[in-house]
Amino acid sequence: MQAINLETLTRQGLSVIEEVAGFIQGELGRVSDAAIETKSKNSLVSYVDKTAERRLVEGLGALVPASTFLTEEETVAKGEGYWQWVIDPLDGTTNFLNGIPVFGISVALRQNGRTVLGIVHEVCRAESFYAWEGGGAFLNGQPIRTSTVQALPQALLATGFPYYDYERMQSYLHVLAKLMQNTLGIRRLGSAAIDLAYVACGRFEAFFEYSLHPWDVAAGAFIVEQAGGRVADFHGGDRYLFGKEIIAACPGVFTELLDIVGPGFTP
Repeated sequence: MQAINLETLTRQGLSVIEEVAGFIQGELGRVSDAAIETKSKNSLVSYVDKTAERRLVEGLGALVPASTFLTEEETVAKGEGYWQWVIDPLDGTTNFLNGIPVFGISVALRQNGRTVLGIVHEVCRAESFYAWEGGGAFLNGQPIRTSTVQALPQALLATGFPYYDYERMQSYLHVLAKLMQNTLGIRRLGSAAIDLAYVACGRFEAFFEYSLHPWDVAAGAFIVEQAGGRVADFHGGDRYLFGKEIIAACPGVFTELLDIVGPGFTP
């Protein structure tokens, strides 16, 4: 297999992503209602998502010619391979279409089934969160670490409300009620990738959500880990990428949060 310098590749990937982010920014407020499609309940898409994805696939694919792809909009066939890019071209599409300035691009690279590189770019604030295996985590060139908060009552959390999968809603509401009473507060931004990036840099102490896809969390979860945080599924396992449930937190509140979320969501 080809030898790849992950730090160099991350910086090359950032250039590709920032160019695509410029395209997305330029389309903000310009998408007509007629150009919006409904993929499934409360899941919207437009030409912006699809065009951004095609540009990312082309640019990132050129950096690793043997790579395959797992993408949200499926503008390229899903492929398994030694190198695989996992791409969400516009995480927070509903925010974007409604002019709410919280949306971004999420890109991860997996090597033989293990994530080794992650980039989350928040478009409106031009903030690039990124990490490569063994290299630490960064925000626009500056090293970042997860929060040093040591107790859940002092923790600010992020989550995502159920918006299409309501089978576990009662469990979610039960957990939410407990966390409302035992944390500093809870926020819902509408972009899991950005929520995770904010955990990585200490803006949030933790994040949890269910019914997410690999492209929502692959990059952000990796950045959290490289920034010193912990990531798991609702029962402390490692099925957060494909298991559709994730907790990501700074070390000081991870176990305490897991002790609430785990029992609240029965296996």
